[in-house]
Amino acid sequence: MRAIETCGLAKTVGIDRELFTGLSLTVTPGELVAITGESGVGKSTLLNMLAGLDDADAGEIRIEGVALGPLNDETRTKLRRERIGFVFQAFHILPYLTLEQNVALPLALISPDSAAAKAQAGVVLAEVGLGDRGRDYARDLSGGELQRVAIARALVHRPAVILADEPTGNLDPETAGRVLDLLARAVKSRGAAAVIVTHSAATAAVADRVLMLTARGLTPIDG
Repeated sequence: MRAIETCGLAKTVGIDRELFTGLSLTVTPGELVAITGESGVGKSTLLNMLAGLDDADAGEIRIEGVALGPLNDETRTKLRRERIGFVFQAFHILPYLTLEQNVALPLALISPDSAAAKAQAGVVLAEVGLGDRGRDYARDLSGGELQRVAIARALVHRPAVILADEPTGNLDPETAGRVLDLLARAVKSRGAAAVIVTHSAATAAVADRVLMLTARGLTPIDG
């Protein structure tokens, strides 16, 4: 099963500015793919398309065999909540919630079982090295700790796909390296398919494959 599969994607913004065309990509469970490219080429737009937040002008996107194009907004939202985890550069952690509460948020959108959500949040926090910090408030954490919470939140509902947008852009190099190693290990252990978009060669180096995005689609980078 290919967790992510795209064929012939094209995207134009504005009146006639073509970002890319003929873009095809497959990512299998347990694989981490990094996508690099110049600013403005459409890396974040592609990530939004994979999440069903933006539509392609041509081509097809499938998540675990489900084509996104024909889905209505409600069905896309359900698929996104259940099958996709997100890690952002700006963390998007709520400062006045505890770590447990932040991590449990994706589960709260899927199931009303708050006790199970809390328990699962504790398990995943332990996996990212914050198992004894569940009742701490996010406002008291360092940047590296916040990103570990963000990774835990992305993993807590066992998604098939993880999408990360410049996940270490706000971290110093040493902290970024630790966070990237953690993310890569989590992808492997959970069997998720992950796509990271990044400007950073160090970030891309943890990936199984590195692809360059241009107007003509994706090109493998040897390394």
